[in-house]
Amino acid sequence: MLQLSHKNLQVYQFSLKLVKEVYQHTKAYPKEEQYVLVSQIRRAAISVCSNIAEGAARVSKREKKRFYEISRSSLVEVDTQLEISLILDYVKKDRLDQLEAYLEATFKMLSKMMNNLHVAE
Repeated sequence: MLQLSHKNLQVYQFSLKLVKEVYQHTKAYPKEEQYVLVSQIRRAAISVCSNIAEGAARVSKREKKRFYEISRSSLVEVDTQLEISLILDYVKKDRLDQLEAYLEATFKMLSKMMNNLHVAE
């Protein structure tokens, strides 16, 4: 694998942990959800770390910020899908503590990174 600078970012490392947690949690979902909710939540989680990596590789602040925005939006998507999972009783709230911690920490770090880019609108 390439030794790229984004791999040293704490936000990227947290996003990888998020992916792992999502995969572990969704293993227990009903079979009929494998190609619906499970697929969607896993793709959204993968999108978080993928867009952090792509944003870090961009040169312009505007492009970086855009990819970080996409990554943060994917976090919101994961959060929404977890909420749906709770409503459908696929997971229990008390089993999501670690996953929620990764979501919140990653969201805060991305928000701070975006604010620090100071892109003129």
